[in-house]
Amino acid sequence: MTTLAELVREVGVAPDEAAHLQKLTASWGLLADLCFSDLILYVSTSTSDRLDPAGANVPSYLVVAQARPATSRTLYPRDLVGTVVPISAAPGITQCLNSGHIAFKESRLMHAEEHRVSFCIPVRYKGRVIAAMVREYELNSKRVRGELERVYVSLFERFAEMITHGEFPFETDDPAEAPRVGDGVLVIDSNDCITFTSPNGASALHRLGRHVARVGECFEDLGIGTNALSRAKSILEPIVEEVERRPDTTVMFQAIPLLDKGEYSGALILVRDVSELRRRDRLLLSKDATIREVHHRVKNNLQTISSLLRLQARRLDSDVGREALGEAERRIRSMALVHEILSRDVGDQVDFQEVVAAIVQLAHESTPPNLHIEITVKGSAGELQAAVATPLALALTELIQNSIEHAFSSRDELQEDRYGSIDVSLNRTPNDLTIDVRDSGVGFSSNFDPSDLSSLGLSIVQSLITSQLEGEISFNSYNGAHVEIRVPVTSRID
Repeated sequence: MTTLAELVREVGVAPDEAAHLQKLTASWGLLADLCFSDLILYVSTSTSDRLDPAGANVPSYLVVAQARPATSRTLYPRDLVGTVVPISAAPGITQCLNSGHIAFKESRLMHAEEHRVSFCIPVRYKGRVIAAMVREYELNSKRVRGELERVYVSLFERFAEMITHGEFPFETDDPAEAPRVGDGVLVIDSNDCITFTSPNGASALHRLGRHVARVGECFEDLGIGTNALSRAKSILEPIVEEVERRPDTTVMFQAIPLLDKGEYSGALILVRDVSELRRRDRLLLSKDATIREVHHRVKNNLQTISSLLRLQARRLDSDVGREALGEAERRIRSMALVHEILSRDVGDQVDFQEVVAAIVQLAHESTPPNLHIEITVKGSAGELQAAVATPLALALTELIQNSIEHAFSSRDELQEDRYGSIDVSLNRTPNDLTIDVRDSGVGFSSNFDPSDLSSLGLSIVQSLITSQLEGEISFNSYNGAHVEIRVPVTSRID
């Protein structure tokens, strides 16, 4: 679907004007709900080469955004965004853009008692009219509007005047967490007194222990513990605050100042009971903390086992036994690395780059003093599921350690200091991850058979990659040993 930014770019709207229109459409769900109407945003195509439906290069109007009300039925179930309207078919928009004033139009008779009504509202930015916001609805002459509908529509008309004067949307308004009109409404006059409270608004206040909010009562006298109105009034910008009463009650307030040619004339306060949402947030935080604690304890237990194996190795007289316990200890430490990262981060995703860096450091620590190995890492694996990262970390540890122990041992044995390099390359695609491990050593022997591995380390690697991760592994020698691993990363491995 074409975005507003793409559409306005096509017709030559300046970047700052486009940003203003995006802010308007980010906030206008509130406006559509208040006026019980569809809202359609038009811009002129006169500065572009866009063709009209007949293929002619003539000025026209382009629909760049559309909002439907949550408080009423829509007149346009089909999306109008991208529609081009000839100027001749939209005299109201032309009048609105040329005059800079709200234009009214009552269109053809729909039914016996219904007419379609359009209000064209000029969208002003830095003194210039840059678009027209059209409100469309059906007017039934026999239908009697209630107090709530009258108040809501009057609020929309005040916002429409603010749009006409370039006072709405606000610069710092962020509607992402804001309540909606259906959640609850309080209307405040210029003296900070309540002039209207919707039924849902009264229910939300009741949750805070305030049973009645009388018309004419000062909002601050309600004693509900929010400074949203006073702050919004002082800076003339919307303010969102939350008020808690007991651990199980939380009510969100958004105070939106109403302006009249730059002067404060009152406020619209949207109220929403978010108690259940915050309860779920606290539950998620508790679960996240529990999961992190589990990973922390697993990491500590693995480190304890690693320390015990290291102590036991020191007590053995057999070199073979010490070597076997040392290898087991390194494998356990590589698994502990993943759990250490998971104990710090929320979720079950691991930044594998951190794991690789820790594995390289671990390899340097286990390198003999007379062996000088340069280990380089290229590319990135991104974030991986813990179920993939743990066996992959163990496999990478085994491959690097195998190169350190065997790749350079058969070179000049009389040479006191030996030198070599190990290159690790990571390549992440949408479907899989490829890891290449190359060393500058002697390579695999001429009778090396991947299907008949005598090395425990390589056997572990092959088992982890092919069985646990359902991946592929290949071995070959060219200027040293080369092992390529490819594992799928599109779905979680259980």
